[in-house]
Amino acid sequence: MDPQDRRAQWEARNAAMRQQVDSLLAGLHRQTAALQSAQTQAAGVTGRAASTDGLVTAIVNAAGVVTDVQFAPTAFTRSAPDKLARSVVAVIQQATADAQQQVDAVLAPVRGDLPDLPDVFAGAPALKDLLPKPVTRQPPRTQDDEDFGNGSVLWGGNR
Repeated sequence: MDPQDRRAQWEARNAAMRQQVDSLLAGLHRQTAALQSAQTQAAGVTGRAASTDGLVTAIVNAAGVVTDVQFAPTAFTRSAPDKLARSVVAVIQQATADAQQQVDAVLAPVRGDLPDLPDVFAGAPALKDLLPKPVTRQPPRTQDDEDFGNGSVLWGGNR
């Protein structure tokens, strides 16, 4: 093969690689814009839940932080303090789960298109496995909780 043919092959390969890189960069720009839009939309999510008896309603933001808790006007006459406290915890957990589901739904289309670490680096952990999962279980009640018949509620054993 003469030097001119070899040079023509290299130039053709370089042009093909440039086109491939340009295509990858354009795709990355589209994905970045879609991700930014989805993140903005996800940040505006609010989760809402109400107790089955209608006495407690809670609202949380996208991060699961409580932004509002409301009680029905009759909540304190229709329910015991310990039952009402358990309802508040349960409703907040439901609202947090609702917010998380909404955030997941907003981000799902974008996440599906993004490569994960194992796609790029063999043996690397998946990013989704590194993210914390929300805790949505009720703390266990202890005997100490029952010892206070006056309606006091203990949180995490602190008195």
